[in-house]
Amino acid sequence: MQLPDAEGVLRAYTPRTEPLALTTGSPFTSRTVYSAAHVVADPYADTTPDSPAVVDWDATLAFRRHLWSHGLGVAEAMDTAQRGMGLDWAGAAELIRRSSAEAKAVGGLIACGVGTDQLPVTEVGYPYSLDEVRAAYEEQLALVEESGSRAILMASRALAAIAKGPEDYLEVYGHLLRQAAEPVVLHWLGPMFDPALEGYWGSTDLDAATSTFLEVIAAHPDKVDGIKVSLLDARREIDLRRKLPDGVRCYTGDDFNYPELIAGDDQGFSHALLGIFDPLGPLAAEAVRVLDTGNTGGFRELLDPTVELSRHLFQTPTRFYKTGVVFLAWLAGHQEHFTMVGGLQSSRSLPHFARAYELADGLGLFPDPALAEARMKNLLSLYGVNQ
Repeated sequence: MQLPDAEGVLRAYTPRTEPLALTTGSPFTSRTVYSAAHVVADPYADTTPDSPAVVDWDATLAFRRHLWSHGLGVAEAMDTAQRGMGLDWAGAAELIRRSSAEAKAVGGLIACGVGTDQLPVTEVGYPYSLDEVRAAYEEQLALVEESGSRAILMASRALAAIAKGPEDYLEVYGHLLRQAAEPVVLHWLGPMFDPALEGYWGSTDLDAATSTFLEVIAAHPDKVDGIKVSLLDARREIDLRRKLPDGVRCYTGDDFNYPELIAGDDQGFSHALLGIFDPLGPLAAEAVRVLDTGNTGGFRELLDPTVELSRHLFQTPTRFYKTGVVFLAWLAGHQEHFTMVGGLQSSRSLPHFARAYELADGLGLFPDPALAEARMKNLLSLYGVNQ
């Protein structure tokens, strides 16, 4: 097969013929692991990038059953599901209801994103009050709790835009944690994933922001199951998790440094809530089961080679990593097309797709390598590359 490189030069690549041999087993014992899951668009919907998403519910739920079958939890209606990048609150609410019911039916672990995206940006920005932001969070929190799922309090674009300082974050989050029925996960999503979240927690100084974040947790440790940190800064995550109150978990969201963070050190470790575990699901599950036996070296041997693929998918602009995730799901046979809500399939280049295919194939991620090869050839032909 001929694949284009970053300079657009065609070069030969020989696909592998066998997938990686993986086993299934009992639930994880040493780590709690969530995969943030993507949504599957309806490719036949007559829609536009600015229209509400039209989701293929059967294929979307089937992919979640795939993740649960390998022992992974599902982090639903998060950034990976194109929340705020094609999937609006109405679509997210339906996704939460359907996935939560499916999780209950199959006994799968699930946690769902709670945000404020029913407060859209307008021509003048975010003309909302703190009370309106809090009410938006409350509406979504109520839905997630009614669904029977754990809540993940996501960062709010509206709050980032209108907050005057750390005190506004302390007020809003303090109120939400006091009224939460069960402990929640607090999510700190960095601006590399969403530029609108620059200066979250009241400061662009990450040390000051971290202090505010920890103050929120310290005031309500019984209402915080854990934190998800998506800053792509391993050292900061390690420092932060060492300062957490007893019983509060750190779920790494670092798609660049996850093997070392999950493996941990003599002072602790991170659990996981990762977008990269969408395409890595079975392999990630195998690695965690090895870690459950105490074999940290074996865990790293399985997971370390996946970092190059993850760093490729999450390269700048990082927010378009969802395109690579869905692309690999199509090649792996989890869906019949490469169409995304909001038309996001156009957000990466052909050389990017070619490299993603090569790296994933080299890892043995495709259950049917011949199918993946055929689909890659079809994509190349659409771009005028003849094989």
